[in-house]
Amino acid sequence: MTTTDPADAELRWRRWHEDRVAAVSAPYGPLALTGTYWLPDHPDGRLPGVPGRWTADAGGVLLTAGAADGLTVDGRPLDGEARLTADAGPVDAARVALGERRLVVLVREGVWGVRDFDPGAGARRAFRGIEATPYDPRWSVPGRFTPYAGGHRGVRVPNADGRERGLGLGGEVAFTLAGRELTLQVAVEADGSLWAVFADATSGRGSYRFRFLYPPAPDADGRTTVDLNRAQLPPCAFADHFVCPFPPPGNTLGVGVEAGERQLRRVR
Repeated sequence: MTTTDPADAELRWRRWHEDRVAAVSAPYGPLALTGTYWLPDHPDGRLPGVPGRWTADAGGVLLTAGAADGLTVDGRPLDGEARLTADAGPVDAARVALGERRLVVLVREGVWGVRDFDPGAGARRAFRGIEATPYDPRWSVPGRFTPYAGGHRGVRVPNADGRERGLGLGGEVAFTLAGRELTLQVAVEADGSLWAVFADATSGRGSYRFRFLYPPAPDADGRTTVDLNRAQLPPCAFADHFVCPFPPPGNTLGVGVEAGERQLRRVR
């Protein structure tokens, strides 16, 4: 499943990298996230810098606000109460807005929260790009996916916000890199593609402390491609307010993956 034309693979990687930079720097991309507030941490319903009163109830979140608060729900000014459930679509389609800001309702393991996305965020204004290693075909190798018996294994892992949460894993991908046999535990996405959270010998030393990888959906024989040129920074590399999971046990590779996205480009 690896490409047979290195020039074409490099061109597609360049386009992928350009698309990534555009996505993370978009008005409501990860650089725009200025806060994630879990409602149990705010029993009075008041969130820092966010008007209105936000409280969790049995079915979601109850938002109470007056006209002077400036909040809109579904494009209409809110003066009273609105019942909200988790926003499932893109950030710019969130039901609650405050001017250009979007207030996204989310739920994790039964805990309700609100995320504040602001296109004027300082991190977005200061963004200078993503440091990424140029494409090298040696980092793209065949892989074979083996599902777990029963199709699922749940583990508890620390998250970037210091809390521990569940991570559902669907199997392992085995591959050979520079003569070494390696494996990654992966989750299976709704479209059949795979998702790995991994670290390696460069993590925290030339690369961000961990990265994400999305191998394509395996074929009927379990074959896929492990293209580490497309290792990417997790959302929490762009904003501290994401709750990215850390790599599960066994997903710290004993090799240095000097490929893919490494870290944010710094102003020199």
